[in-house]
Amino acid sequence: MLALFSIFSAFGLAASAGLNAYIPLLAVALLGKFTNWIVLNKPWDALTSWWIIGLLIVLTLIEFFADKIPVVNHINDIIQTFIRPAAGAIAFAASASVIKNMDPILALALGLLVAGGVHTVKSAVVRPIITATTAGAANIPISVGEDAISTAVSVVSIILPWLGMLLLIITMILAILFIRKLVEKRKKKALEREAVIDKLTST
Repeated sequence: MLALFSIFSAFGLAASAGLNAYIPLLAVALLGKFTNWIVLNKPWDALTSWWIIGLLIVLTLIEFFADKIPVVNHINDIIQTFIRPAAGAIAFAASASVIKNMDPILALALGLLVAGGVHTVKSAVVRPIITATTAGAANIPISVGEDAISTAVSVVSIILPWLGMLLLIITMILAILFIRKLVEKRKKKALEREAVIDKLTST
């Protein structure tokens, strides 16, 4: 049962890293240092170092503000293409380190794939659609929402892994529905523009 919960926790943390690279790592570091909710084996116990915690706090703040500034947020997403998957790999491997039979390379690879997949969907699908349909007006609220989801999923994945996995699944379903709604809205606007153009050209 402990192994299963560790896997749930690892997937939740890796997925959270796909939204924000540093929040899940900071959650792991703080909860690993001050609670017994997560046990970090070597070398991952280095995350509980005050130097690492301080660095993660600074990087979290930089990421938070950078993702709220137009143009800068797009540059940030490009940079994070490399950082978020790496952070997901670390978060997955660190939280799954209590599983004796799990190969560390496999843990890193799974974390890399999960975080990389979430980041790709966010940066290549969700954000462009939102920017196109709202002229960028919804980017800041969406960014705040992503940070909130990353925080919630990270903390819950550590404290209540099964609930964290459930929350992650629900979030994915809602995200899919939201994207479909935005795509349909965009198609509807495109059809309306075409109808207006056809009407103008026919007169």
